Amino acid sequence: MNEGIPLCSVADLIEGGRAVPFDVVYAGETCRGFAVRFEGVPRAYLNRCSHVALEMDFQPNRFFDDSGRWLLCATHGAVYAPDTGKCAGGPCRGGLVKINLSESGGVVHWHTNWNLQPMAF
Repeated sequence: MNEGIPLCSVADLIEGGRAVPFDVVYAGETCRGFAVRFEGVPRAYLNRCSHVALEMDFQPNRFFDDSGRWLLCATHGAVYAPDTGKCAGGPCRGGLVKINLSESGGVVHWHTNWNLQPMAF
């Protein structure tokens, strides 16, 4: 795995809590990503519903449904599994675009990919 880009402190990702947002360039387009903690593991995805390419959060940085078991698109009700990003119900076309994360030294890092890069500064 490539060297990670620091995202946040591990303490910033609380199980089922608010997401930590971040900007990425995906396939040449500026997009938002989000990181959450689910079942003790940090997970990250593009903030883009697979049904219609809109941001999903119903309130800033809130993605979990009331049960804390699913990621929910507030616009059309698409439901995704937090551990895989796969569609679990509603109007989805496939799943969410996963962003690889790692934890080390108390810091969560995200990892680039061939089509996923940091914003240019």
